[in-house]
Amino acid sequence: MCGVAGILNLGEQEPVAEQTLRGMLAWLRHRGPDEFGIYRDESVGLASARLSIVDLSRGQQPISNEDGRLWIVFNGEIFNYVELRPELEARGHHFSTNTDTEVILHLYEEYGTDCLRHLNGQFAIALWDSAQRRLILARDRLGIRPLYYRVDRGRLVFASEVKAMLAVPGLQFEIDAQALEQVFTYWSPLSPRSAFVDVRMVPPGHFLSACGGKVELQAYWSPDFSENGSNRDEGRILEEFEHLLTDATRIRLRADVPVGAYLSGGLDSSVVAALIRRDGRSHLDTFSIAFSDPRYDESPHQRRMAEFLGTRHQEIFCTPEDIGRVFPDVVWHTETPILRTAPAPMFLLSGLVHRHGYKVVLTGEGADEVLAGYDIFKEMRLRRFWARQPGSRLRPALLRKLYPDIPREAQGDAFWTAFFRQGLEDTGSPFYSHQLRWANTARLRRFLDHPNGGRGLRNAEHPIELPAGFAEWSSLSQAQYLEMVTFLSPYLLSSQGDRVAMAHSVEGRYPFLDYRVVEFCNRLPADMKLRGLNEKWLLRRLAQALVPDEIRRRTKRPYRAPIQASFLSLATGLEYVDDLLSPDAIRRSEYFNPSTVEMLLRKARRGAQLGEIEEMGLVGILSTQLLDRNFVQRQGLPAPDTDLPDVKTVDLVGELQ
Repeated sequence: MCGVAGILNLGEQEPVAEQTLRGMLAWLRHRGPDEFGIYRDESVGLASARLSIVDLSRGQQPISNEDGRLWIVFNGEIFNYVELRPELEARGHHFSTNTDTEVILHLYEEYGTDCLRHLNGQFAIALWDSAQRRLILARDRLGIRPLYYRVDRGRLVFASEVKAMLAVPGLQFEIDAQALEQVFTYWSPLSPRSAFVDVRMVPPGHFLSACGGKVELQAYWSPDFSENGSNRDEGRILEEFEHLLTDATRIRLRADVPVGAYLSGGLDSSVVAALIRRDGRSHLDTFSIAFSDPRYDESPHQRRMAEFLGTRHQEIFCTPEDIGRVFPDVVWHTETPILRTAPAPMFLLSGLVHRHGYKVVLTGEGADEVLAGYDIFKEMRLRRFWARQPGSRLRPALLRKLYPDIPREAQGDAFWTAFFRQGLEDTGSPFYSHQLRWANTARLRRFLDHPNGGRGLRNAEHPIELPAGFAEWSSLSQAQYLEMVTFLSPYLLSSQGDRVAMAHSVEGRYPFLDYRVVEFCNRLPADMKLRGLNEKWLLRRLAQALVPDEIRRRTKRPYRAPIQASFLSLATGLEYVDDLLSPDAIRRSEYFNPSTVEMLLRKARRGAQLGEIEEMGLVGILSTQLLDRNFVQRQGLPAPDTDLPDVKTVDLVGELQ
């Protein structure tokens, strides 16, 4: 696992300065503190900050092929490199390391950009073909690892994180107003947009090719939910699923360093940890979050699972004060406005993992997306059932059963029913499953300082490109696709995944997001995932032999963290909150309506409990203000140390013709 960065001159310019590349690496050293590397020629500069996990002694980047024509810097892991290497050696390729990185180079020699289809992993790749003067930037299928780029004044600048671009002379940053509107509707900017003007992300399952002054994006993979109706034998389906998930877990244990696991107390991480133990590991360290507030705490279930598996269990105790304290660091790493404080405990958890000497953990993320575990999928099914008889008084009661914790006393059942009735009969909309969530979150836009603040989105306005065949998919498959492209990669695997883990040099690995598992689950009949209102039905069948019944039968509990108490209680007293949310600060940044923000703060400070949307607004406003301070105003930024140790420098300026 690493951080990568670089600059390609698209026209006739001076070679990229080594000091600029060192500056980019200095901003990324948390991603890879072990070794650093730089490649330069007349056209391009590549840089790598390495977190050494495979071939610790010989894996320093940049790495080249035999004749020095190809050079690569690489962030991530290729889990099937062990199987790919003998195939390449049989075709005459020679290796100088035992790394997965070098496998990519020889695959590219053999297949060109089609090599990406052979990779089973999580990656962000920058590959320079000096003979063709072509730069390839590629990202894994699900978008687990980040990769940003920016075309500016004849340069293509790229990096694992936007902050590396702070080292590039002449680049200024501005928060993208349209991205902010997207955050306040979908929770994140939608790919390829980032939070900043002119900064783009290589979308999941895409590669960028830059050659001859042209920059082009091309897809090599996308989620396909065309069902395979040829096999409905449940026994055979369960057997194949178990084989795939077991193998996905097995190959994600490949490392030359110890591997741990997260335990959330839920089914997904418990199954992954159980599969690790079944792999024959003599011991396993597991890591969890315990909350001081019992409304969020699942530590009894985590400890029960750790005891059942016989793991050495570590936990971080998280209070609202802890969340408020680390929140500026969290936003510095997420590099986007966020609407929840949930990334903050994950940031603290990865710090615990790092302190115990671990670089790699396996986690259960992805199971809810590929096996229909979220309440939004059940909600969609119940609303469609209600829509068949929209006048029914009994059918809405099923939604009350689904959401028993939603308080209704203050506004009454009539208001609650009216809320879920919105767009009820618009079942032909491709966005039916998510329309209610997006309309609800879009209420946050009333805080934005523009005349359309708070305006809901019509179907035609959703900037989501739907694939061919989408209309023929089942309603559940359509909902799963939307969840993958609007939530999984842009938010869950980013702000709550890679960014807060790599802040402490910790690599998360996700067996449920092995592309073979994803493709298998996408083709399943809907009732193998959501049977009635029983979510993740296939996984629960598999779990019968792996986890205790009380874990397997637990109702899914959404992962959340305290908000209001983290920022606006007497116990916190955070100076940065007062400074950034002051009327003067809100007016200066010009993102939000000062009077609307002030009303929100007055309500909170007089002791009233904020509603869910108000709490999300508080986090969204505060995180945006922090981004503005760090990236736009560039205030309070620590000067990075560019005196990097163990730098491998390959300088071919003036040598290549």
